[in-house]
Formats: sequence, structure tokens, C-alpha cells
Amino acid sequence: MGAELTIAVECAERDDVRALLGSALTSSAELYPPESQHGLDPAACARPEVTLLVAREAGVALGCGAWQFHGDGSAELKSMFVLPEARGRGIGRRILAAIEAALRGQVTVLRLETGIRQPAAIGLYESAGFRRRGPFGSYRDDPLSVFMEKPL
Repeated sequence: MGAELTIAVECAERDDVRALLGSALTSSAELYPPESQHGLDPAACARPEVTLLVAREAGVALGCGAWQFHGDGSAELKSMFVLPEARGRGIGRRILAAIEAALRGQVTVLRLETGIRQPAAIGLYESAGFRRRGPFGSYRDDPLSVFMEKPL
């Protein structure tokens, strides 16, 4: 039996968290052109409207997810990522559940943008109750993007 998975708020200044966020950005760059990449870089995680959660097992950072508050009663899910070697174990689902639990009572809706080349992510979000919608905020219509939201 493996070590317990923990999910907690962390800052992006730790080397392993920076590496995890870097892996997320690299993965996005392998799938999409620059104009279709919308992940958070580690510096963005220091902004007061952004909160980052990191999933760890035996102290090893395996996945992350962040949210960004918007001034309209919504939050945006950002930088959901699980290392390839840790996928298929429900870590992403647990991170998403932790984010939703933290946001309940603070916002009325959680929105996100993901890409069409990430069917596992789209499936996770749909199974968690997210529904497709058009672009929001500063996003523009992009044939490589899928926009979703879920009332909280």
C-alpha cells in the first residue's frame, strides 16, 4: 500500500512545484501553438487572486491545480496537471474535488478552458458536472479550446 495522498495549498517557489508547473507548460506547448496556451506560469501563482493546490504522495509532487478569482462572482480553474507516471489513479479527480470544496460559498460558478487534444481532461470535467459554453473573460473563440463551467 502506497503513502497517503495529500492535497494542500502551496506556493510555486518550491523547486519541485516549479518543476511540476514547468511540466504542465511543456505538455501544453507540445499540443498547442503559443496563442492557444493558457496555463499559469509559476510567477502568476504569486498573485493574490490565484491559489495553487499541490497533490503529494510521500512528499513527491504528483499533480496540481489552481484557481483564479474574477470580480464577477466566478473563479477560473487553471493549470490542472498530473505527471504522466501518476495518471490513472484519480489524482486529478481529487484535486478538482478539493478545488470545488474550497470555492463553495465563495463563488457561484467555476469556469475553465482546456484543449481539444486533451480528451481525458474533457472527460474528467464532464463527469464532474461541467458543461460546455462559449469563451469567457478575455478568451477569444479558438477552435483548439473547449470552454466549460459548473455552478457551485
